[in-house]
Amino acid sequence: MVIRLEIFSFMYHRLPAEVIVDLSSAISSSRRSKLDRSRIEQRVRLPQLDGLRWRVDVTISNSSLHRVLEPSILMEMTLSDGSIKMFEVPVSKFHDMRYNVAYVLKEMEDLEKRNILKLQD
Repeated sequence: MVIRLEIFSFMYHRLPAEVIVDLSSAISSSRRSKLDRSRIEQRVRLPQLDGLRWRVDVTISNSSLHRVLEPSILMEMTLSDGSIKMFEVPVSKFHDMRYNVAYVLKEMEDLEKRNILKLQD
């Protein structure tokens, strides 16, 4: 406790001694894990992907009745907050996305194979 009081000694002119004792005990005791859990539970997080549906649509003709036959991919994402996002992706962008996902997965696999990242007992 003395060490913790020394750490907070610069605050003596602003905080009462009992507050300093409470702060030091909160930082150094088992309450620390409760504070950490509380901090993790209360952090702001983006929604996670719960589901993904997709389909391929082919435009046969446009408004001027010209043949187009151009495919596009419609994607629907369901997020953990319950919202549903729908968007259209041209085939070229879909192939870019597919390539980038495969590249990242390959890089992750390569990293997992390295001895540096393996846990040792």
